[in-house]
Amino acid sequence: MDKLIYDLLVIGGGINGAGIARDAAGRGMSVLLCEQDDLAAHTSSASTKLIHGGLRYLEHHQFGLVRKALQEREVLLRSAPHIISPLRFVMPHAPELRPVWMIRIGLFLYDHLARRQVLQSAEAIDLTSHICGAPLRAGFQRGFVYSDGWVQDARLVVLNALDAAERGATILTRTAVVAAARENGSWRVTLRTPDGQHQLVFARGVINAAGPWVNRLLGDVLEVTPRHSVRLVKGSHIIVPRLFDHPYAYLFQNPDNRIIFAIPFEDDYTLIGTTDVDFRGDPGQVKIDAAETEYLCRMVNRYFAREITPADVVATMSGVRPLVKDQATNASAVTRDYTLELDDKGPPLVSIFGGKITTYRKLSEQVIDLIGPRLGNHRPTWTASAPLPGGDIPKADFPAFAGRLARQYPWLPAPLLQRYARAYGTRIHVLLKDARAIPDLGECIVPGLYEREARYLIEVEWARTAEDILWRRSKLRLHIKPADEAALERWLLSCQARTNPPAALLRAVQEPAP
Repeated sequence: MDKLIYDLLVIGGGINGAGIARDAAGRGMSVLLCEQDDLAAHTSSASTKLIHGGLRYLEHHQFGLVRKALQEREVLLRSAPHIISPLRFVMPHAPELRPVWMIRIGLFLYDHLARRQVLQSAEAIDLTSHICGAPLRAGFQRGFVYSDGWVQDARLVVLNALDAAERGATILTRTAVVAAARENGSWRVTLRTPDGQHQLVFARGVINAAGPWVNRLLGDVLEVTPRHSVRLVKGSHIIVPRLFDHPYAYLFQNPDNRIIFAIPFEDDYTLIGTTDVDFRGDPGQVKIDAAETEYLCRMVNRYFAREITPADVVATMSGVRPLVKDQATNASAVTRDYTLELDDKGPPLVSIFGGKITTYRKLSEQVIDLIGPRLGNHRPTWTASAPLPGGDIPKADFPAFAGRLARQYPWLPAPLLQRYARAYGTRIHVLLKDARAIPDLGECIVPGLYEREARYLIEVEWARTAEDILWRRSKLRLHIKPADEAALERWLLSCQARTNPPAALLRAVQEPAP
């Protein structure tokens, strides 16, 4: 049998790796993406879930980064209007922290650094009469409202991987790259498959999109000495029962010059974050600590009339951001921009240092622009105008789309229809194909999750565990009991006994690249 050679091996199934695989596959390259865990298992599912320019980066004079991110914000809002939506943020004015003139200048720049077509402009509001003033402590009279975008971050990763797969890429989750070396004009790569076996593949080029593991992969696996390195910064969030009953989010300024967001989350909750703490250890085992939880509670209690304590926290999220190491002493001031490092002493290798979820598509485009010509591929960029799976909603008008779905599927309970519409967009018609009533969706495995959807997530979206389904593909874990999750785990075990996913994955590795 001839050895299997891909044009490109992408290591890492976070947002950058999935975006790069999508871009490369769309330019006709044969692509293999390997992720050691689930897609978006780490940093990319622990973000504040914002598609934003980064208002606070203006204070650090990172105008180029903010402009690039604001440009991408518009592109992404059009490409996936089901999982990305506009969100209005309220900034109560704390006069002891920043003067009004400074905030006005910052918001003016934020509105005008890039062309804005989808989002509303910033404005001043009177908190004594505006609905957003009601949950706040007495004394906050002035405020400012501006626009950004909200995203289902883990689903953004999955949809990029899905688009890559539909364009010919091979996506392998729970598959680690354990050895790699340049050999006879290509990379000789050893994979460890989900069942512990080793498989040999070859690639003409490699992308190191391992995020927090980028330096470790370079030194321990690829045996390349990098010119750059990353500073690992832990960002943690807490989730508490809903603190306000309106659709706005809040941005709170704090005495330590940091900002904290309080965002409506999953209807019944408020998401609060984030911290910025230098991190040392295994990025795969990161967890919030008591000091971070107490800090987040203390900071939001400066603003909300209803105080919270650590006892109110129902869930947490922590991720390690791989920021480009610079001269900043404060973790909050480290740049969120990215650096690409090319090693072309033989078959090319591109490593990614830093980055943020908002600029992933532009990063992906630049990576393929860099490595493609070295592999003989000169095809033009294409992702700026291409919707993600489910995102081909006419005029990107989600409310109108949701209205049509309500008429087409009147038998679906409204909350379930809304969740399906937000998660799958136009792919809802694939999920509900031939279904005419609730019994057609199969067994109700846990509240809100029917067999039809669970099988779709396994067969189409690489889900394997209860956590994959209940946390990354959805946020149903917040709405069910521990016993319900155990029921899903039992159901998944019965499915695995029948289908043996590891063997299927191994066969996928052995099939010739498209």
